[in-house]
Amino acid sequence: MIAIIDYGMGNLYSVSQALTRMGYEWKITSDSEIIRSADGVILPGVGAFGDAMLELKKRGLIEVIKEIVHREGKPLLGICLGMQLLFTGSDEHGYHQGLNLIPGHVVRFEGDYNIPHMGWNELRFDRPHPLFQGVEEGYAYFVHSFHVIPDNPSDILAVTDYHQTVTAIVGRNQLFGMQFHPEKSGETGRKLLERFAALCTDRGNRR
Repeated sequence: MIAIIDYGMGNLYSVSQALTRMGYEWKITSDSEIIRSADGVILPGVGAFGDAMLELKKRGLIEVIKEIVHREGKPLLGICLGMQLLFTGSDEHGYHQGLNLIPGHVVRFEGDYNIPHMGWNELRFDRPHPLFQGVEEGYAYFVHSFHVIPDNPSDILAVTDYHQTVTAIVGRNQLFGMQFHPEKSGETGRKLLERFAALCTDRGNRR
């Protein structure tokens, strides 16, 4: 079972329905025990960084998320804002501390071009990775005004271009993030989400 964390700021329906179409069991929850017992976890997110961290704190979920990543090594996927929350902090509406699971910062796009970055952009995989098994480079759907700059380039698994190189997928051990919405990104997004779900299932079968 894959736990989809409900903290009041995620696009829960589209993610859960995508998993249903793939044949995976899921549960939308803010219950820490259910999250701990899951084979994998998805942290979605839509909205402002500071508000999201506040909601996670109110629900007692910050330590739960850190525990399942650091202590249990459970697969976790952050989507859109959920990916940004994995990092050290964000400059969105003032500085806000993040989950600090991956070193790096979230900054606003700066330039004389349309912000937010909204639409379909091509992914470029940085290197072979189990997450990309059976997945070809393709287009993904982005909607964001802020982007992530990881401290360690080795945490970057894929990039795209929007007037500059933009971090699109990150990965460190069993921790992953996708700046785009895989559940809304056609065949490429579906396969990436399915690969993450398969990694969760593989771990569950080994327990």
